[in-house]
Amino acid sequence: MIQVIDYHKTYLDTVAVAGLTFEVRPGEILGLLGPNGAGKTTTMRAITGIIPPTRGQLIVSGRDVVADPVGAKSQLAYVPDDPKLFDTLTVWEHLEFVAAAYRLTQWEEQAERLIVRFELTDKRTSVAQDLSRGMRQKVAICMAYLHNPSSILFDEPMTGLDPRGIRTMKESVAEHARAGAAVLISSHLLALVEDLCTHVLILHHGRSLFFGKMEEARTAFASVDSDGSLEELFFRATETGVR
Repeated sequence: MIQVIDYHKTYLDTVAVAGLTFEVRPGEILGLLGPNGAGKTTTMRAITGIIPPTRGQLIVSGRDVVADPVGAKSQLAYVPDDPKLFDTLTVWEHLEFVAAAYRLTQWEEQAERLIVRFELTDKRTSVAQDLSRGMRQKVAICMAYLHNPSSILFDEPMTGLDPRGIRTMKESVAEHARAGAAVLISSHLLALVEDLCTHVLILHHGRSLFFGKMEEARTAFASVDSDGSLEELFFRATETGVR
């Protein structure tokens, strides 16, 4: 489970996130939505321990991210919007690195399955600097999945992926959720969120406008002339600032 309790983040006089509270339970896929600057990436980076909260509590699988950072990070995986790979390491060496970092044993079979599934077989000996944007994204996803994390965070995970890669990505996310993982996805692709996510969190100016099930969002922001799509609901919420 991912738990965010009264999370605040400020930079000098700038409030990035103010009093955010939500949770993602095992088997749930939460779509994190909001305009640019709403606090989405700031929230994800705090959950993963990359930046410290100004105030509040962040918990991953029962481990406090601030008090027990190693314990929390051992349970999660994070794929940022622009994964920074090691330029001179091959695809396979990236997986070896993850296996060593997490002290995995007998990981090779899982790594092979991931390479095949994400169509990286022909690139396994290629170094990262020779890979396309989409291929680097696939390598980062394979790295995230290798240690079977209980909590997975994706920031714009479809960037650079071709149609087949998008389908594989969506299927893999659903499978991990069915296996009991808590998944958090930040994306501007509203159709993707509507198709894949069980819950939605809409942020605006660092504050929550809505958090709940997708059906509840439709009820909260629907109108007589609304088509009920997530795109329509998103614009109604962020343009009116209704909470």
